[in-house]
Amino acid sequence: MEIRRNISEFILLGLSHDQTIQIFCFVLFLFCYVALLVGNFLILISIRCSPLYNQPMYYFLSHLSFIDICYTPTVTPKLIADLLVERKTISYGNCMLQVFTTHFFGGTEIFILTAMAFDRYVAICKPLHYVVIMNRTRCNLLVLAAWVGGAVHSFPLFSIAMVLPFYGPNEIDHYFCDIFPLQKVACTDTYVAGVLVITFSGMVALVTFVVLFVSYGIILFTLRNHSAEGRHKALSTCWSHITVVVLFFGPVVFIYLRPPTIFPEDKVFALFYTIIAPMFNPLIYTLRNTEMKTVMRKIWCQMLFSKEAHN
Repeated sequence: MEIRRNISEFILLGLSHDQTIQIFCFVLFLFCYVALLVGNFLILISIRCSPLYNQPMYYFLSHLSFIDICYTPTVTPKLIADLLVERKTISYGNCMLQVFTTHFFGGTEIFILTAMAFDRYVAICKPLHYVVIMNRTRCNLLVLAAWVGGAVHSFPLFSIAMVLPFYGPNEIDHYFCDIFPLQKVACTDTYVAGVLVITFSGMVALVTFVVLFVSYGIILFTLRNHSAEGRHKALSTCWSHITVVVLFFGPVVFIYLRPPTIFPEDKVFALFYTIIAPMFNPLIYTLRNTEMKTVMRKIWCQMLFSKEAHN
């Protein structure tokens, strides 16, 4: 491929130029990142080491935690480190890698959340056929489809970023490399590329969000015929999933489903799907879930007592 650039690095303008705000953000995001990793590792290990792993809902949840563990290191460590330096740079290669990995893991997370919604739909609307429909083979296929969907979603966006020519400006008004900020500094007309980004990213997010919205509408309609106890149990898992979907999809739809332009608010909205939503996922899925809390207490108490006995 012909080299269409004469720059080897980009300068990230970050979240703010105010030193006080940067120090505050450093402490806050460092805490969020540690909490995110600890929380998702706790969920992942607790599910894998318990009978809950055989249940489709928790099987998907373990994969969601694994994706969050993989997804956030693509952006967050770099953001935290950059808050302590005045000149925030990223090499061209690492910039392109960020474009690919953020959209790959982000796309995979979208499809995992969709699989989780399908699981809740079958459990509530077709309870007599749940075991047959959501067997382990089908669950594995849904997870595989999510990973393949993430790759299919990310490769076109990565290809668009790779062919953009960069000959002059190299300041990106963001805290990580994304397709729209890169198009702003590219030395070419990016209208067609912007339309393709909306098609590959914005429309995928919108269609998936609509499918999830309709599916939960059907679920809530079906719950009218359930007992009060059955409605409470079903809603406890549904509301957790709906909260995660809103936190993740809302900012994504706002950023990618509009004419290819950049607003200052984009950086704040991007924090939701790169840091905030992955951090809150463990809390949302455990605080309202009695089974998860019971299993986590049992497993980690056993591990603690086993370690003390060994000593």
